[in-house]
Amino acid sequence: MNAPDLRGLVPAPVTPFTRDGAVDYPAIQRLGRWLGSFEGVKGLTVLGHAGEGTFLERDEQLKVIEAFRESVGDRLPIIAGITLLFSAATHVLARQVLANPPYDPATDFAPVARVGQAPLLLVVAPNLAPAKLGDVLAAARQQPGQWTAAIPAVGAPSHLATLLLAQQGRVQFTYVPYKGTQPALVDVAGGHVSLLMDSMISLLPMAKSGRVKPIAVTSRQRSALVPDIPTLRESDLPDFSYVPWYGVWAPKATPADRIAHLHDAINAAVAELGRSGAFASLGIEPVDESVDQFQRHIAADIAQGAALLNAAGFKPE
Repeated sequence: MNAPDLRGLVPAPVTPFTRDGAVDYPAIQRLGRWLGSFEGVKGLTVLGHAGEGTFLERDEQLKVIEAFRESVGDRLPIIAGITLLFSAATHVLARQVLANPPYDPATDFAPVARVGQAPLLLVVAPNLAPAKLGDVLAAARQQPGQWTAAIPAVGAPSHLATLLLAQQGRVQFTYVPYKGTQPALVDVAGGHVSLLMDSMISLLPMAKSGRVKPIAVTSRQRSALVPDIPTLRESDLPDFSYVPWYGVWAPKATPADRIAHLHDAINAAVAELGRSGAFASLGIEPVDESVDQFQRHIAADIAQGAALLNAAGFKPE
């Protein structure tokens, strides 16, 4: 594998995000800069296949994560600092989404901290009559398979949340895959696809301009960023909750005391960002939990993701 050599970039975290994927890239850049301004937390480096700052396709994302595992895997760099992996929840589902994953997220990395979570927004095409979740579900039930759902990235939070919506809403969607959020959003705005669930920060501009209709957010409570948009729980699905998150991992051989130090430093930075309102401006809710809680959250996410994909008949690619 022609993967980038990350050893010379210690101690900056690396992150495998795409420009048009389910994660909002400018938000991640800003989050990384903010985290990097606090003592004990270094800046964010985005790597391409040649080790330069760029936007990554999925294969290149995998190369970055695999390179991180290979270059620092069982060997800690003999310098002050450590290379970290900063990624989204998508990272932990590699074995459920890929036929031959180059790494095992459950064993090849050491969880450090879950730093934030950001609910998704459900929007529908402007030419469709329903404007509330109950009406959307009722219309979809009356026309099984005729309502289409855009999927910006297979196995991403947008995909899993849409599967959960179909399952709990007792509806049958026809899924339309895309390479990224923007082409999916354009087709929903044009009335070519019925609905889309994806990050609020990516969908809000078109929702506010009326080019797509916002229906609900996926979190348990309303988002401070869009307090006028209801949750799916209060709309018609009382048990619905799906909130993507961002986390930090270290090499698996990292000593427990180093993990504890990194965890405390990152959590201190996250707490300050929460108090300052910096997270809220991106629709991100800060998370403060222990390493053990983060590990349990990962396990629960893997179990839920696997169940949703299996129930939908998904086959790893």
